[in-house]
Amino acid sequence: MALYDDKRGESASGGEEPRRKVMIVDDDLTNLVFAKSALSDCYDVYTAPSAGKMFDTIGRGVLPDLILLDISMPGMDGYDAIKILKAEHLTGQVPVVFLTAMSNSQAEVDGLSLGAVDFIAKPFEPALLRKRVEIHLTMEDQKRLLESQRNQLQNQKALLEDQKSQLLDFNRNLMRMVEEKTSRVVELQGAILTTVADLVECRDDFTGGHVNRTKKFLRVLAGSLAASGLYNDQVIGWDLELLCRSSELHDVGKISVSDTILLKRGSLTPAEFEEIKLHTYYGVKIIDRMAQATNEGDYLRHAKIFAGTHHEKWDGTGYPAELKGEDIPLEGRLLAICDVYDALTSRRPYKEPFGHDMAVGIILEGRGTHFDPRLTDVFAKVSEKFRS
Repeated sequence: MALYDDKRGESASGGEEPRRKVMIVDDDLTNLVFAKSALSDCYDVYTAPSAGKMFDTIGRGVLPDLILLDISMPGMDGYDAIKILKAEHLTGQVPVVFLTAMSNSQAEVDGLSLGAVDFIAKPFEPALLRKRVEIHLTMEDQKRLLESQRNQLQNQKALLEDQKSQLLDFNRNLMRMVEEKTSRVVELQGAILTTVADLVECRDDFTGGHVNRTKKFLRVLAGSLAASGLYNDQVIGWDLELLCRSSELHDVGKISVSDTILLKRGSLTPAEFEEIKLHTYYGVKIIDRMAQATNEGDYLRHAKIFAGTHHEKWDGTGYPAELKGEDIPLEGRLLAICDVYDALTSRRPYKEPFGHDMAVGIILEGRGTHFDPRLTDVFAKVSEKFRS
């Protein structure tokens, strides 16, 4: 059955709200007249002697705010009529109050189960009828108000969810841009520092590739140390890739050493060796100056330790500070093994390169004197990786 659109809330003049519409459906003319007389002062009252006439009136565009519906009527009774009313989109939310002369509770249960909101017994008293109608229309107003507020809250929630989604998208895009920018800055800084290290190596023909090789050896040794669990309280806080990259500056102090000494082809005099030993001191000073001009704290912190301590020895006979045992920072003890291995297996002005097995043997002989005993044991387990 097709019904007209809901016209509630509109007025012909566009001014005050129209009076509420109440429809009374009863096959007893006396009841219709009596009920209309009781309600007409407050409401626009429509009467119908049957359910069919009620549907005809609604079909002509009169959608009531409340229906008073008799149960016992010829043709279509109130129970069948309310089923149709509740099944239709437009009338499904209209409150229905049954009018009945029945007094059994089962009739009320049946009506309420079909969607009725109340029962009014016939014959009815006018004041009671008006009050019951007023109560149900007020309840309907409250229901619509709550529904409107609920819809507003849902709309606000949807708006907030949309804004949250937009904010998350913006934040993700911002983080991606920051990460990309940071990555480019880190790459640039790394390239500059690597170039500085390469400049030191380019000063002679003998140590070329030393920085890159020791970095690779350090990656193997430090990675194996991390896997072993030794010195875990220190290693756990390291970024191993950053650690290995920072080792590139361990010999940066040689840039301050005289070419006469650095490029000398032959044995150094004691005085010249003392000058060479100062490259550790110079390296720390250079890195300190770098640190004053950059925020690369972790990178340069490791680099400074490498530069200043990679020639210290476990027994305290190294340089520049003659540190002993675990007073030597762990970074310096690690790089000492890598630096000596590369020196042993590389050509120098004063010697030919040693083979891998000999170099490993010399380092193992230095366990507990030149090198940290536990780090030497780690080296022994991964030394074949140094060969390759």
